[in-house]
Amino acid sequence: MMTTKDIALQTIERLPNTATWADIEERVRFLAAIDKGLDDIRAGRVIPHADVKRSLGQWLSKLSGPTRLVKT
Repeated sequence: MMTTKDIALQTIERLPNTATWADIEERVRFLAAIDKGLDDIRAGRVIPHADVKRSLGQWLSKLSGPTRLVKT
């Protein structure tokens, strides 16, 4: 099994030679966020799709008032 360090090193090796520190940081943070999400799933720290849909619907309905952000 690969360690976190192994994955980070492999990730950096796969970036182009022109990669900046910001590119490296962005990629490593992205992979860390995915890893955290997978840990959350394995630990059961999830929100059912129906709940997310309901919350998103409520949030979007608030935007449809006078402070609408999207033109129709």
